[in-house]
Amino acid sequence: MQRTPSASLADPSRAASTRPWLVGSGAAVFILALVKIAVHLYTGRRYGFFVDELYYLDCARHLAWGYVDQPPLVAVLAWVERALLGDSLLALRSLTILAGAAEVLLTGLIARELGGGRYAQFASALCVLVAPGILGADHFFSMNSFEPLFWMGCAWLLIRIVRTGDTRLWLWFGVVGGVGLENKYSMGLFGIALFAGLLLSGRYRLFASRWFWAGSAIALLIFLPNLVWNFVHHFPFLELQQNIKHSGRDVALSPLRFLMQEQLAMLPLSLPVWLAGLWFFFFSASGRAYRFLGWAWIITAAVIITLSPRIYYLFPAFPVVFAGGAVLWEQLLQHRRPIVRKGALILNGIWIAAMIVMGAALAPIVLPVLSPEAYIQYAKLTHQEQPRLENHKLGPLPQLFADQFGWPEMAATVASVYQSLPADVRPRTAIFAQSYGQAGAIDFYGPRLGLPEAISGHQSHYLWGPGGYTGESMIVLGDRRERLEAIFTSVRWMAKINHPYAMPYNNVDVYWCQGLKQPLAEFWPQVKKWD
Repeated sequence: MQRTPSASLADPSRAASTRPWLVGSGAAVFILALVKIAVHLYTGRRYGFFVDELYYLDCARHLAWGYVDQPPLVAVLAWVERALLGDSLLALRSLTILAGAAEVLLTGLIARELGGGRYAQFASALCVLVAPGILGADHFFSMNSFEPLFWMGCAWLLIRIVRTGDTRLWLWFGVVGGVGLENKYSMGLFGIALFAGLLLSGRYRLFASRWFWAGSAIALLIFLPNLVWNFVHHFPFLELQQNIKHSGRDVALSPLRFLMQEQLAMLPLSLPVWLAGLWFFFFSASGRAYRFLGWAWIITAAVIITLSPRIYYLFPAFPVVFAGGAVLWEQLLQHRRPIVRKGALILNGIWIAAMIVMGAALAPIVLPVLSPEAYIQYAKLTHQEQPRLENHKLGPLPQLFADQFGWPEMAATVASVYQSLPADVRPRTAIFAQSYGQAGAIDFYGPRLGLPEAISGHQSHYLWGPGGYTGESMIVLGDRRERLEAIFTSVRWMAKINHPYAMPYNNVDVYWCQGLKQPLAEFWPQVKKWD
């Protein structure tokens, strides 16, 4: 099947279309990618490290083929960034910033492969750029920032396989899918959704190719080390998911509320684009060849809504429907009747301006554009707020902002307690944290303050063990005094950690405990906390 360039808004001539994409029809998309970089360079230095970022830095100090709550790639990338660029906030987020720009570019490329010209490529990339949910997800260093590249990379390769008939591209599909599985297990969900979409679209012959099976073998080989690690450790990720489900930690969403939050996260004005994308794949003559992408989006959304409806789980699937929808709208702008074409052009200009204005207006809700004080006033003025992901008590800031505050102060408070202990007791004193965020703060800021590495029972810290400590002396962050007195012979309150903008559950008491009533190695299974 050959791709037919769009008549009026695509490249004006065959000669022009032979120019490199980024200086030809993709020039506007490239500019949007640069805007994306600029936005995150500015906001990426504000506030502080996010709680999960501190955890990933800890994982980078304990490189392994797997962790309780994620595959190994994010830890490897954190190790590489720290080794090459240092441990500043912007250094850690450098790859995240580039990944966000690459998502914008990849969306434009997908629109191009679907037959879109300049307008379709620009409009689809603009939808990605201004989507508040994507802006917020790309602010932090995490596997969520890289996930869209793997999902959409596989989609782009599959489009090219269908369009060109080059089944050798299955090999690259296997590479991208395999590395994607080492980034986040949800890559498996989208991969299965793509295969199911091919079957539902009647493209059985693609599975008969030897290159498909070779690509599948490559993906399995890349994923195999983590699979073996999970088998050896009895699949802790599955246990974690069950614990989260039973604990009620996550905010429950009905299918309707989930979809409503999705359209808000993608920007309400982009709704006509991604709905048009589904129409393009299922009902449009030019999109019929790629109907498997529509099925993949529907299947992915249905599984997420059924099993774990956190709104950001579906974010990586939107670029492909943005691309399809932009192609459909571009076709409308090329309508043969001048009056229809002229009206569509006017409405389109208004829509683009409104998208930019609304995206800019909502950006401070998800990005640290403003100071905390200014954000609080802005949120009151606009009556907008971040969607709640977890059922925790909040302070003046929403959780995604609050979890960027209080970490240096926490480490400093613990250091003052540690330094107040007798000199001969300090080497035998463990610092026990209740969460990976607390442990990560101690491990990141602590070395400059003379602190040892923290221990914890939370997530992968549990697997890393008690660090050779016996329990004779421990600084404990944030437990109930009654419980501590039941397991130690001596408990003394030492300090209070308190930051006005931090999450309330991190404003905790600090105790110095002595004489654990049983050896710490034997007591360790009781501290396990996977939630």
